[in-house]
Amino acid sequence: MLCAGGCAVSPQPELPTSEPARSDLIKAAQQLLVNRCLTARGAVGPPPQEGALFGTDPAELSVKLATGHTVRTHTDGCLAEAHRFLYGDQARWFRTEVTVNNLRAEAQARLAEDPGYRAALARRAACDDQDAACIGASGLQELRDRLEPARLAEVRTAHRADIATYDQLRDRALHRAAQLLAAHPTPHAKGHDPS
Repeated sequence: MLCAGGCAVSPQPELPTSEPARSDLIKAAQQLLVNRCLTARGAVGPPPQEGALFGTDPAELSVKLATGHTVRTHTDGCLAEAHRFLYGDQARWFRTEVTVNNLRAEAQARLAEDPGYRAALARRAACDDQDAACIGASGLQELRDRLEPARLAEVRTAHRADIATYDQLRDRALHRAAQLLAAHPTPHAKGHDPS
């Protein structure tokens, strides 16, 4: 149905431009959603009931990182419900967020593939923790500073699809958060600086 003349179109809320402000907006919306969910479940604290907030065992989602660590989460808690609202697909968001947030750790793990780095690591391990001269002479920090940017670039290239998905889902969450907080102002939203 088309409107002629007097139809009011709901304006899109202004989105923040700085990364910290974007993160704050998403966090504020997530907190609003979590609080609503906890209230609906009769699980408001302090402290809130952990099972209602985070979910109950067993954890349904898991991601094994290149570092060998496994990260798990639940799908039945209020936090999971907030993630589904904001990001659309909780499993996809969880997988990409954990992967992207651990790119530096993966790059650091790749440093161990370098024989020079392993040798410097062994020299550093032989030092007393209080012996600054020995630690400096190991060359570990210089080598790490030189090698890590290249390893991080390799890791970012290997995970470019995950990074693109992360950015896409985060952008969706930013828009959903802005709409939610515009419809239900909170103290954060009222004084929000969109810069």
